[in-house]
Amino acid sequence: MPRTPKGALTLAEEGPPSARRRRFAVLLVLALVAVLGTAAYVGIGHLRAIVTGEQCRVTAAGSTFQWAPDQASNAAAITAIAVQRDLPPRAATIAIATAMQESKVRNVRFGDRDSLGLFQQRPSQGWGTPEQILNPEYSTNKFYDALVEVDGYTEMDIAEAAQAVQRSAAGEAYAQHEPQARVTASVLSGQTHAGAVCALKDPEDAGDPERVAALLEQDFGVSADVDGSTVVVRTDDDDLAWAVGSWAVARATDTGAVRVVVGDREWQRAMADSALEWRTVDAPGADAPAVTIHLA
Repeated sequence: MPRTPKGALTLAEEGPPSARRRRFAVLLVLALVAVLGTAAYVGIGHLRAIVTGEQCRVTAAGSTFQWAPDQASNAAAITAIAVQRDLPPRAATIAIATAMQESKVRNVRFGDRDSLGLFQQRPSQGWGTPEQILNPEYSTNKFYDALVEVDGYTEMDIAEAAQAVQRSAAGEAYAQHEPQARVTASVLSGQTHAGAVCALKDPEDAGDPERVAALLEQDFGVSADVDGSTVVVRTDDDDLAWAVGSWAVARATDTGAVRVVVGDREWQRAMADSALEWRTVDAPGADAPAVTIHLA
């Protein structure tokens, strides 16, 4: 047994670490740093919501689920793109459940190896450049491009369909998110009306109506009219109107929307219970726009 310079016995654990053990320790520390960094990044939205009290909710078929505002905004983009592509709400459910598992529906800038973004897509696996993958609209379209190639995906279990796209080491984990993803997709696709609400502080800056119109074109593929600080979308399709209106509420944290009107229903931004419901207002005239988004 080895001895110290003073002659005392040295326990094995006290001896100098081998090169292999040193490498293992370094790798372990790096792994812990990566995990803690990811947790901190992913958790910051929840922390902000806890501190500020800001929140979003989706309700359908008697079930209500809560989202942090940034998560709701990303879920709205994911669902709107499914609507634009004329995909069934099931596709949006699969995409949202996948993003819940992969990134907590946050556009994270790092992950396992070179994984990035909402769906943790990897540049090295052909999903696109890092800059492209970090664009939520791009990454969502790439996800749907792969999903529609899965034969019979609309009849598959959520986990099976998601796994066919993602090839995850823990593919069964997607299933746990199905209830919240299903309700969220139903509301944000317009299948369920008046189901998306958010309690938000007043925006720090005035919204840019031209940017909101561009986002609507990008997410839904619809044209919008800009009149001062108001953005108007006209459609005869009630479900599409509610998809746009729900999108406007869910993305209000990014766009600065303070009031959304769909038909004879209205959401007004506030940090009060009044913001967690759609109020009935005087019905507009026959030639009135289907959806009106008011910015600060």
